Amino acid sequence: MHGAASGAPAIDATAIVVPQLSAAASNGLALFERNCASCHGRNASGTDHGPPLVHRVYEPSHHADFAFVRAVRNGVQAHHWRYGNMPPVEGLSDKQIEWIASYVRDLQRANGIE
Repeated sequence: MHGAASGAPAIDATAIVVPQLSAAASNGLALFERNCASCHGRNASGTDHGPPLVHRVYEPSHHADFAFVRAVRNGVQAHHWRYGNMPPVEGLSDKQIEWIASYVRDLQRANGIE
């Protein structure tokens, strides 16, 4: 396992810098809130059910954008944190997943994760 051996602590969502979003990230924001935020938190800050995505573990050099597509399509076996496995997310097109990834990447860049 990389990172913490247990669950990553949620980050105070209000402490996350939210930049002016690109067009793709703006599209991704609403999709993230509907499909991802219940586990990954507001502003991708994490919850008791899923890790923060504004975290160095998810920087592009470790998790390329295609990792978002695979995670949504296939789910993810727990390997960084002890939240349990992530199930696949139904009903999202590849373009919608791309927009979600753009939203997360915009948040990461604004918070020093590149």
